Amino acid sequence: MSEWSIDAPRTLTIEQPVDRLLVRTVTGAVNVVAVEGPTRLEVTEIEGPPLKVSLEGGELTVTYDDLVWKDFQWKSLPAIINRWRAKRRAVVSLTVAPGTRIELGTASSETVISGISGPVTVHSANGAITLVRLTGPVEANTVSGNVQAQEVSGDLKVNTVSGELTVFEGTSDKLKANSISGAMTLDLAHHAATSVSLTNVSGEVAVRLPAPTDAQVRANTTSGDLSTAFDELRVGGTWGAKQVTGTLGKGTGTLKITTVSGAVALLRRPAAEDDAPVDSPRALDFGKADRNDADRTDWEDQA
Repeated sequence: MSEWSIDAPRTLTIEQPVDRLLVRTVTGAVNVVAVEGPTRLEVTEIEGPPLKVSLEGGELTVTYDDLVWKDFQWKSLPAIINRWRAKRRAVVSLTVAPGTRIELGTASSETVISGISGPVTVHSANGAITLVRLTGPVEANTVSGNVQAQEVSGDLKVNTVSGELTVFEGTSDKLKANSISGAMTLDLAHHAATSVSLTNVSGEVAVRLPAPTDAQVRANTTSGDLSTAFDELRVGGTWGAKQVTGTLGKGTGTLKITTVSGAVALLRRPAAEDDAPVDSPRALDFGKADRNDADRTDWEDQA
């Protein structure tokens, strides 16, 4: 077993194989990027107690002495910030092999994970989570931090309380998200998820689907507004509750959306955008673009 104590900016190069990475921090930032070559840890800023770094049996851990993984489980997240009021800040960057398993817990550190093909799990109280080009299964849990997923093709599961979820160029086979009040905005690309399930209480839900789309669609809201850009789908409901149902294309996939008071909008992605690069203004700002189209006036009224 190898151990290091880091109380000042420092860079470590680890030649031994690392197949699992565990990071637990309080505030600051954590960046994890996939590269070929040895694992590299760089701490550029640190305030408060030192970080403890250990390597044993291919498992690399970066944490504080008094933080354990169970502190960052979903039910424990709201208590994290209250428990550690002392100032602790660290900016940590790691480069690891693409297939490394990532498990990350933080109170309010901003987190970016890019290029990983192994399983990824992130627990955060209110730090923003950015996921880029991940191909393995991904689970992200947060209280009030926003989650942004860009070109994620692995199965994606997200739980938030008030944090917003934004998906760009989503191609996951399975995408499941739950929130209480956080808005959900999804831009699904070709070969997108065959199973999408979104549940929200009061947050708005907007899903933009590629053309063509093959899916069985069912969207329900108890009291929220509901709109669709697809003539193939039926709009109905009684006593204030509304629903959209129907089949798009061959109906090989499923899209299920449920809200209580949150508005729901099903938008159509123009064919010309299907191959647009993800960083183009048209691809990223799809909500604004669709609301400017003549056939999106119902969604504009709801906003």
